[in-house]
Amino acid sequence: MDLRPRALIEQARSPTGVTFLKYSAVSVISVIIAQILLAFAFNVIRWSATDSNMFAVGVSAIPSYYLNRAWAWGKRGRSHLMKEVVPFWALAFLGFILSTLAVDYVDAHVHGAHQALRSLAIQGTNIGAFGVLWVAKFVIFNELMFKHHPEVLEDEPALDGRSGVPG
Repeated sequence: MDLRPRALIEQARSPTGVTFLKYSAVSVISVIIAQILLAFAFNVIRWSATDSNMFAVGVSAIPSYYLNRAWAWGKRGRSHLMKEVVPFWALAFLGFILSTLAVDYVDAHVHGAHQALRSLAIQGTNIGAFGVLWVAKFVIFNELMFKHHPEVLEDEPALDGRSGVPG
């Protein structure tokens, strides 16, 4: 891989590079949402680390799906259950399980610490658990879930570009 600035800029401008940058932006938004919810549930509501993590991951996955699908991959219309919805939520559930187990483990080992330290440890663990899956999810989203499948469109009538009606 060429790491010169010019080569990196060219790669970022490629279709895959643009998608990767949008996916990264969605990830940042999702992490911010999850971290706010996690901190709120753990520090304000005073739920357990496990319950707080489950809440944060569950809620933040919803905007993540829609932002990734519509903005990063430019998909419109109804979601395809088996090609988009099921794989996305399976990966979200994997992240949910991994992060919940990790958060529970860390909380058990920092349980006697000050609340602020516990909160930082739990939030860092949540981010780390999802970081492990981050690159794998991009490859799965880009190559399997949201990839343009021309063979699917061959069975559908062509649309007239001017009127949007089958031509």
